[in-house]
Amino acid sequence: MDKAIEFLIHHGYAVLAVWVFAEQFGFPISSIPLLLAGGALAGTGDLALPWVLILPVAGSLLADSIWYEIGRLKGSSVLSILCRVSLEPDSCVRNTQNLFARWGSNALVVAKFIPGFSVAAPPMAGMFGMRGRRFLLFDTAGALAYIGAFVGLGFAFSHQLASVADYALGFGTWLLVLLAAGLIFYLGWKYFQRRRFIRKLRINRITPEELKQKIDAGEEVAIVDLRHTIDFESDPHTIPGAFFLPSEEFERRYAEIPAERELVLFCTCPNEATSARVALMLKRRGLVRVRPLAGGLAGWRDRGFPLETRKVSKQPVVKRLAETS
Repeated sequence: MDKAIEFLIHHGYAVLAVWVFAEQFGFPISSIPLLLAGGALAGTGDLALPWVLILPVAGSLLADSIWYEIGRLKGSSVLSILCRVSLEPDSCVRNTQNLFARWGSNALVVAKFIPGFSVAAPPMAGMFGMRGRRFLLFDTAGALAYIGAFVGLGFAFSHQLASVADYALGFGTWLLVLLAAGLIFYLGWKYFQRRRFIRKLRINRITPEELKQKIDAGEEVAIVDLRHTIDFESDPHTIPGAFFLPSEEFERRYAEIPAERELVLFCTCPNEATSARVALMLKRRGLVRVRPLAGGLAGWRDRGFPLETRKVSKQPVVKRLAETS
């Protein structure tokens, strides 16, 4: 028997658990091939199907629980952590927020099937106050659905996959070289896209000190809070006089902004990405007196500048996420 297959048979359970843990923790790898292989080996009787399911689920839950605690303890600063482990943190965070807003706790069940969401969803759940038992219930359901789907496919088509594996192993070292080259190319392309995106966002910003001076001097400045609705509900404090226009509604409602004033936009995302993106869009539409707030809301708060509390909606998303089952 081929040494690679032999290795997977003898160490398959540990490999599956560690690989799934690494994927869920944010490493740019995919566990799908290994889950298919584990299911196929269970189908041929070389591995026990219950352990092929249980151990990867345990690895997934361990990684997700760590992220959940990070989100619960660090709050909005978790976005900066996500920025370090994701090649597309800004769109990933924004899309995950939209997913939670639309589906609530059920977002944890489907997040693992959507690239990028699986890492962002657990810290978001902790950040927005979902109770621990409810998180574990829905996250376990998501892990079982995701892992069970691919292990089940491998189990059902075990003989066909074994033939494919034998054929692929015939390529030997060249197959590994091609796979490594493909992974390097993918990561390089994503990194290039990321750097190009950041260059586009290098737009002139206003510091919290400059904004405070303008407010104290009575200048007419329109301050726009662009935070996502569930982000705002988890922290309903904002800069005094700010106009709350959540990013997910901006395209539809941006005409409500008083365009005759100087516009200052702020958010809580890494690198003020949402504010800078919106500022670029407004500039293309002819509004030239618009700047993102450097450091966003955190930068304003860190300097001890005043904040005001706003009422949240009658049925806030955060309350739905935090409620017990």
